[in-house]
Amino acid sequence: MATLSTANKEPLTGGSAAQVDMKFEVVVIPVANVDRSKAFYTKLGWRLDADFPFDNGFRVVQFTPPGSGCSVQFGTKITTAPPGSAQGLYLIVSNVEAARQELVTRDVEVSEVFHALKPGAQFLPESDGRANGLDPEHRSYFSYATFSDPDGNTWLCQEITTRLPGRGLGNLDVLALTELLRETEQHHGQYEPTAPKHHWSGWYAAYIVARQEGKTPEEAAKLGKLRIEGTE
Repeated sequence: MATLSTANKEPLTGGSAAQVDMKFEVVVIPVANVDRSKAFYTKLGWRLDADFPFDNGFRVVQFTPPGSGCSVQFGTKITTAPPGSAQGLYLIVSNVEAARQELVTRDVEVSEVFHALKPGAQFLPESDGRANGLDPEHRSYFSYATFSDPDGNTWLCQEITTRLPGRGLGNLDVLALTELLRETEQHHGQYEPTAPKHHWSGWYAAYIVARQEGKTPEEAAKLGKLRIEGTE
């Protein structure tokens, strides 16, 4: 028998039912001076999507970081949160040192690259759980750099090169898809000399889907082989 949700009295149908897509696309950040913030995010090189003022004093400005499926909004009469209270906003990058250098060239004050020695240290600037430089093992999720906007809203650049299982590669743009195709080509090239006769598209499809599902390159390559040969 179906269970009813206490909130809306609709049946909870379980994991097999289709779900409505809910794309997380915008984060509102509180600022004190809209034009000053607009100048800062323009300096970052982020895309300006909108700047809509209204007669009643409401104004909304939206920027999108390069390659991001999520945007930020700020303005007047848009939030009651204190300016600067948005903390630890994540920017995921494939190379944190290169990301930091780009920020430096744009005249942005940014921390040195650091890695976390214990959970949560990335959010605590005065913590003894931070150490300078990249994570010694170059693990995904462990290396960071931080910067703030003029109000003190903080951004955390986190280096991710391999996703944890189940963490997809959604919102692919042309650059990200190009990198994924190059990665796929490289691993297929390693497999092809010993592979039975096959069309590359079957291996590519299995590999790319696996990577989008959060599998590592090695796991994705095994699934590509399985797709072609039908055995591990």
